[in-house]
Amino acid sequence: MIELKLPFWLSGPQLSKLQRAAQRFWQKVEDWLYWPVRQLDPETCTPGVLDLLAWERSVSRFSGEPMHLYRLRVKHAFINAKDAGSVAGMRRIFERLQIGYVEIQERLTDRDWDVVRIHLSDAQLADNPDLLMILLRQYGRTCRRYEFEVLNTLTVQARIVHCGHDNGYLAASL
Repeated sequence: MIELKLPFWLSGPQLSKLQRAAQRFWQKVEDWLYWPVRQLDPETCTPGVLDLLAWERSVSRFSGEPMHLYRLRVKHAFINAKDAGSVAGMRRIFERLQIGYVEIQERLTDRDWDVVRIHLSDAQLADNPDLLMILLRQYGRTCRRYEFEVLNTLTVQARIVHCGHDNGYLAASL
């Protein structure tokens, strides 16, 4: 908003009151005029307009979905649809929706040709079970079966000490 300056040959308290009142009025008018433009942004629009944008972009809210995640899904609906179907695109979809990094493997040698394996952490799978199913249903390849594989990190420590002049070879496996 621009700062109003009222030219007048007498300055005083009455003129400054008039200037503040005019400034507040025109600020309200500017807010009213920019309101429709602000409704086109899924991150800041009202929930009713967000539902209309979601319908337009073929996104439906599942039960228990938080509002920030719903807004993210609506915001990235076009680019997600463009990225759908490819391994790199599915990785970008998961990153955009703040699920995190995932590994996707296709055409596994020990499985049928249509099985796609998705490697996730335990927390990713536990926090987003409904979202993962919806994403795979909406953006996954049509004739594929998806399976989740949970990867967890394990810290292993090995202590090396000098215990004589013996040497040997030991192998360990999990």
